Amino acid sequence: MAGATMRAVQYHGYGGGAAALKHVEIPVPSPKKDEVLLKVEAASINPVDWKIQKGMLRPFLPPKFPFIPVTDVAGEIVNVGSGVTSFKPGDKVLSLLAFGQGGGLAEYAVAPTSQTVERLPEVSAAEAAGLPIAATTALQSLKRGGAKFDGTGNPANVLITAASGGVGLYAVQLAKLANLHVTATCGARNIELGASLKSPSGKKYDCVVHCAVGIGWSTFEPNLSPNGNVIDITPNFSAILNSAIKKLTFSKKQLVPLLAIPKKEDLKYLVELVKEGKLKTVIDSKYPLSKAEEAWAKSIEGHATGKIIVEM
Repeated sequence: MAGATMRAVQYHGYGGGAAALKHVEIPVPSPKKDEVLLKVEAASINPVDWKIQKGMLRPFLPPKFPFIPVTDVAGEIVNVGSGVTSFKPGDKVLSLLAFGQGGGLAEYAVAPTSQTVERLPEVSAAEAAGLPIAATTALQSLKRGGAKFDGTGNPANVLITAASGGVGLYAVQLAKLANLHVTATCGARNIELGASLKSPSGKKYDCVVHCAVGIGWSTFEPNLSPNGNVIDITPNFSAILNSAIKKLTFSKKQLVPLLAIPKKEDLKYLVELVKEGKLKTVIDSKYPLSKAEEAWAKSIEGHATGKIIVEM
């Protein structure tokens, strides 16, 4: 596609929120070795996207400006780089783009084959785009907490906080698939999707998938079983310090900061669950690329129930 251009949304420095997003016309990128070029159909905004813009991961991300944000996309392959044999033009896929490269808020994006999987015909682009970060974080959190998805696990008692958010909604569904007893909490606006902190059964929690912010270890500890774990997907310094102390003192109750690293096999498993109707991507709202800044602002507000999707 030499010489071709595309519409994209980018920002030129840290900060500024939605107002700092600029609509531009730039050259279509070319795939390198072990990469594919996608015609993007849908992209999903995650909190980490605007946290990068705020400078919370500086000086590592973004590596340079201007930067096209968003990493979770679904679309159709239009070109492949050298060494690519597992995909061909015309294949429908979902991908996690490289964090240092971004590129999701654009008509075309380059994706690594290592984080690209087939999108089955029964799975829409919007449903697929929600999976890479949010669903894999939910899956890996539950696995880290001891959940089994092969039918061999025990019916443990699990608490999921912020259960009406992107990760939380996937976590609730996946926990039920793992035969866990689920208690869910969420904000007052979405209280119909959740419950109180204490388990209705009166039992202590074997695992907490902690997707919220502003709730400390001291709140969870009295409600944990003797070997209970809190899997914190948004750990702050205090959480990391608490985790270290628990390890040093050989505490049976553990606080586990989690940085999910999406794996190809996880993405394949999740797509299959969506195809079979066992997992649903709950979509809060959809926006065209021309209104990407509205989607960005909605994510920053923090009141979405499910995923925020931008369609190209």
